[in-house]
Amino acid sequence: MNCGLQWVFRLKRHSDGTIARYKGRLVVKGYLQEAGIDFHETFSPVVKPTTIRVVLALAHSGQNLVCRLKKALYGLKQAPRAWGAAVCPCIRDDIIVTGNHQGSIDAFVTSLDTQFSLKDLGPLNYFLGVEVEHTTDGIFLSQRKYIQDLLKQACMDQAKGSPTPMTTSTNLSQHVGSAIENESDYRSIVGALQYVVITRPDITFAINKVCQFMHRPLDQHFKAVKRILRYLQSTMKYGLHFTTTISLDLVGFSDANWGTDVDDRRSTTGFCVFLGGNSVAWGTKKQHVVSRSTAEAEYHSLAHTATEVVWLVSLLSKLHIAPSKKATIWCDNSGAVAVSANPVLHSKFKHVELDLFFVREKITVGKLDVGHVPTQDQVADIFTKPLSASLFTKFHSSLNVVTRREQKAVIKQLEAY
Repeated sequence: MNCGLQWVFRLKRHSDGTIARYKGRLVVKGYLQEAGIDFHETFSPVVKPTTIRVVLALAHSGQNLVCRLKKALYGLKQAPRAWGAAVCPCIRDDIIVTGNHQGSIDAFVTSLDTQFSLKDLGPLNYFLGVEVEHTTDGIFLSQRKYIQDLLKQACMDQAKGSPTPMTTSTNLSQHVGSAIENESDYRSIVGALQYVVITRPDITFAINKVCQFMHRPLDQHFKAVKRILRYLQSTMKYGLHFTTTISLDLVGFSDANWGTDVDDRRSTTGFCVFLGGNSVAWGTKKQHVVSRSTAEAEYHSLAHTATEVVWLVSLLSKLHIAPSKKATIWCDNSGAVAVSANPVLHSKFKHVELDLFFVREKITVGKLDVGHVPTQDQVADIFTKPLSASLFTKFHSSLNVVTRREQKAVIKQLEAY
C-alpha cells in the first residue's frame, strides 16, 4: 500500500572517505502532496553561505569564539539565531554553535536540547561537504572530497588540468554551437558546481556564465563546463584561508564589465567584501537593464555592492559586533566615484536615479565611503571577465584562495587603503 512515505538509507562519510555512520530517514514523497491539503508552507528558511563565512571569520579574528557542530535529529527548521553570547547558524539539521563564553554556549545547547534531540559532533571540522582545518594563524575551508566526487561523476577525474577556469577568448552565446544529447548531464554538473562557490570564489564568474544556458545548453557551453572541471582538477587542494586578525573593518570592491553579453548587450556586475582582511561575500550577476555607458554600468554595480555591505553591517550588529570604522567600497571608475557624492553631477545620471540616491544616502548618513582604486588593484575584476593566468593568480591569491601549505597574511591591497 502506498502511504506517501519512503525510507532513505545513506552512508555518512568523513572528509577522508571513511564511513562515519549509517543513516536512515523516513521522508515524505513530495510529489504526492497537494498544496493546502498535505502541506501549507513551501518555504523553509536556510542560512546564507555568507553568514556562515562571517561567523567562521569572527571565530578566528580575536573574538575568542569557540565553534562546535551539533545535529538536530528531528524537527529543526529555523534560520540563524543569536542567543546571548551564543550564535547558532543552521543549515537543514546541522547547527554550528559558536560564542565567546562557554557557559552561555552550554546553556543555549541545553535549552535547545529540551525541544530538539541533539547529537554532539564535536569541534567543527567537516559539515555539508566543507572541510574545516585549523592552521597556525586561522582556519582553512575546502571542498576537496566534494570536488573529487563531482569529477568522478563527470568522468573527469583523470583529465588534464588547466591554469584558469575560462580562457580570455571565451565568448559564449545562446546562438553559437550545436545541440547536445545529454542536457540533463549539463544541468546536473552545473548545479553541483554552484555549491563549490561556497569556498572557491575564483570560479564564480565562470559558473555564473555557464548557468545562463541551463535552458538550452550547446556543445560550446559544455566545453566551457569541462574547462572549469579541469581547472578544479588541477587546483583541488585550494581552499579559502581565514587569517587571524584583530581589525574588523568592512572593505568592498565593486566592478562591472560594460555590455559584454553578445546576446543582449547587458553588463556584468562583480563584487567582493572583506571582513578584517578575510573574504566573506562575493558574487557575479548579469545586470537587469542595458547600460548606456561604462559609468552607468559601474554605478549599478556600486549600488549592488553597497546593498551587500549594508546587509553585512546589519548582520554584524545583530551579532553585537561593531566594525572599527566606516565601511569602504573601492571602485575603479572615477566617474561612478565622483557622482556618488557630488549632487552637481545628478543631471547626467537621471536614468540610474534609484541607485544614485541609494548610494548617496548611505554616504550622507555616514554608513559607508566610496573611493577610487587603480584598475590593476581591482580585486573584483576576477568576477566580471575571464583573465590571463598571471592576473587570475594575482587576484585569487588576494581573495585568500590558497593551498593548505600556503599561509597568507592580510591582503596587501587592504593595508594600503
